[in-house]
Amino acid sequence: MDKVNLQEKLSLFTAHWQPKIVGELNGQHLKLVKFQGEFVWHHHDTEDEMFLVVKGRFRMDFKDHSQWLEEGEFIIVERGVEHRPFAEEEVSVLLFEPASTLNTGNVEGELTAAQLERI
Repeated sequence: MDKVNLQEKLSLFTAHWQPKIVGELNGQHLKLVKFQGEFVWHHHDTEDEMFLVVKGRFRMDFKDHSQWLEEGEFIIVERGVEHRPFAEEEVSVLLFEPASTLNTGNVEGELTAAQLERI
């Protein structure tokens, strides 16, 4: 039961759109990810996702609206909801999601991260 320092873990990588596993509980992964720019439109058929902004800000786009998230804020995207994260500048986010969750959901492409590194 070691503590986890998010800033320390974030200093270990620079790649965007490549989530890193930093913890597990009850079948859920806690993942840190950095991103900038626009992700792909996608949804998750069976998983909800939680995005907590650690540093920076980003916009979560939905088909009918968008919502900006600032440091210390989080959003839960329910299963089946089409969404796309977007960040004007680099943002660091902590994700809470089932271990089975693929980052691109129902879409596979160059941003799909099937094998995640543990840091």
